[in-house]
Amino acid sequence: MKIQNPFRVGLLAGLGVILAVTFGSMVAQLSTILIYVGAAIFLALGLDPLVTLLERRKLPRWLALLIVLVVVIGAVVGILFAIVPTIVRQAGTLVNEITSYASSVNYDGFLSDLQKQVGDAIDIGSINDQVIGFFQQNFGTISTNVLAATLGIANGVFGVIIVVILTMYLTASLPTFKRALYQLVPATKRARFADLTEQISTAVGRYVIGQAALALCNGILSFIFLSIIGAQLPVVFASIAFLCSLVPLVGTLTGSIIIVLGQIVLLPGSVGTWVAAAIYYLIYMQVEAYVLSPNIMRRAVRVPGVIVVIAALTGGTLLGVLGALIAIPVAAAVLLIVEQVVVPRQNEL
Repeated sequence: MKIQNPFRVGLLAGLGVILAVTFGSMVAQLSTILIYVGAAIFLALGLDPLVTLLERRKLPRWLALLIVLVVVIGAVVGILFAIVPTIVRQAGTLVNEITSYASSVNYDGFLSDLQKQVGDAIDIGSINDQVIGFFQQNFGTISTNVLAATLGIANGVFGVIIVVILTMYLTASLPTFKRALYQLVPATKRARFADLTEQISTAVGRYVIGQAALALCNGILSFIFLSIIGAQLPVVFASIAFLCSLVPLVGTLTGSIIIVLGQIVLLPGSVGTWVAAAIYYLIYMQVEAYVLSPNIMRRAVRVPGVIVVIAALTGGTLLGVLGALIAIPVAAAVLLIVEQVVVPRQNEL
């Protein structure tokens, strides 16, 4: 038996390692599906407070869910119908302007003028030949990357459709799912577990609604201000402001930088326009950080600023944009569990 025990321990340890590696490989292969499910759960928890509010008005859940979905999908479709034609028209105008400018430029004359400006220190003709040769030699790689980017966009659209369908099913079956989850907890702890779960789901739902409200506020104000100062493509950049603001902590800053740089590129001679845009976004970020965000998020999640920064950075590193989105409500849930479960238990020792 003494000889067999080490063999048995080694065999069990080896099987455990193989099982762990297999499980890790399965999780890696299913990472995309897990991300879809996580995003759907996140959105379902965001829609659930609206459905619950209608249920309190004596509406059956299926009717409340139908009303919420019709309103949300109708709003999204309405915004798309209002924005997309304008984006296409303005993008088409931009392409036409670039094409007209490119066709009006004498390329050989442009290279000659550029050579005269830089002098003999740089051989513009040689650089031009190297650039053309690079594109000729790497045409296949560039085409492959363009095709991969196109497929990535198609996969993204497919993923959005999957997330929307999963969100509808999860929102409809959320009470049933919660009841089934509660049955897995011992009866003596079931009530406490259910109360804690309801608090977490409510906080997540309110957080989603609050973040969407902040993003909508940024998008509307951006469109109004950019239209007033005569900025280029106000609808396009307002849409960028809205989408970036959905990402907490760094979204507004990122969108503001993109918008200001876009105005600098599109209006290089209109210094006043992009300076006004830069000043506006500096002021808006302060207003959002100290006025809008505290008032909108006050009743949603109570997370200290340091935890917000750490959670957003950690979530973004692990899961990208989705991780940054869910990091703060996850941190709020952890703090709630610590406050209501861990701390009381420690006080009893």
